[in-house]
Amino acid sequence: MTKFGTLTFTTLVTKYMKLQSQVMNMVRKVASRISAATPGKFLLLQFSMSQVTQIGSSISNLLAQVNSVINKSIQNQRTQ
Repeated sequence: MTKFGTLTFTTLVTKYMKLQSQVMNMVRKVASRISAATPGKFLLLQFSMSQVTQIGSSISNLLAQVNSVINKSIQNQRTQ
């Protein structure tokens, strides 16, 4: 029997914040030594930033969906 890990919203947001912090540190590092920056570093940085943006959008969409389900449940309770 395979046991799957549990993903909580708190864990998700905590991991996202850590990833966001790591990307910001990458930005600072590249910006502080701009003359030593290579095209490869810029591409990696752009890719990392887009990943963080996509993850943030996914979390936002998840929250919107949960909020919608809760609101619909409340409306259904009121109509009964």
